[in-house]
Amino acid sequence: MPRPDGPHTTGRYRPVSSYLAIAPPVSVVIPAMNEAENLPYVFKTLPDWIHEVVLVDGNSTDATVRVARELWPDVKVVEQRGKGKGDALISGFAACTGDIIVMIDADGSADGQEIVSYVSALVSGADFAKGSRFANGGGTDDMTPIRKLGNFVLCAVVNAKFGARYTDLCYGYNAFWRHCLDRITLDCTGFEVETLMNIRVVKAGLKVQEIPSHEYDRIHGVSNLRAVRDGLRVLRVILRERGVPRAARRRTRAVRPALPLPLAVHTGLAGPGVRQGEVS
Repeated sequence: MPRPDGPHTTGRYRPVSSYLAIAPPVSVVIPAMNEAENLPYVFKTLPDWIHEVVLVDGNSTDATVRVARELWPDVKVVEQRGKGKGDALISGFAACTGDIIVMIDADGSADGQEIVSYVSALVSGADFAKGSRFANGGGTDDMTPIRKLGNFVLCAVVNAKFGARYTDLCYGYNAFWRHCLDRITLDCTGFEVETLMNIRVVKAGLKVQEIPSHEYDRIHGVSNLRAVRDGLRVLRVILRERGVPRAARRRTRAVRPALPLPLAVHTGLAGPGVRQGEVS
């Protein structure tokens, strides 16, 4: 498969679609533990214009690392020292060199081609592009009724407590400018990391834009997610977080649906260090 052809250079545009070219390099972080069978599906959908892939290996006992290197020879492998998805993502973020960071699961449930929508939202002015399975245009094949109910209830609590307008809370497909890590602190190790990020970007007054995303079934293996156990961990995160100060809440923009790509380009809005241009 085609791969990035080296480090990004200032002022150099990288074609993303027929309507969009970007200069900021994009890093994709993939936490993985025993996902060798799923990685071919994950890497097959990744765009060839991304700057780097950072695979965080959670002490896999299968061929996860070998398969990743075969599929993407320039992959940056980070050996996870701790345990849990949150710990893996924190390690992966620290290893990124791109201006934009995308987090995606390794089980084949996410379509890497959707990354263009996330990046489009960021270069159009958002700080944090949050995937949503329940925004108009999104969907899921992988949630049981009890998980849907739990996600709905927890999402409603976060919206009421922190002044957010999220349609999804516990989804691991997100993208953000690297500078966001200077505004939020990540200090949890488990699946509740997505909820913590969603709460703290709102508390920091960052501009959030939801991106409709479709979640597919895991292709191989069994998920480490446990609905009751991890739901309780998410609830504890919500309860321990303080409310958003009134001034910060006024600065927080309402979540908007993603702009169509041509409109996103022609708005002229850009994040830090962004250059935009059309590709003929």
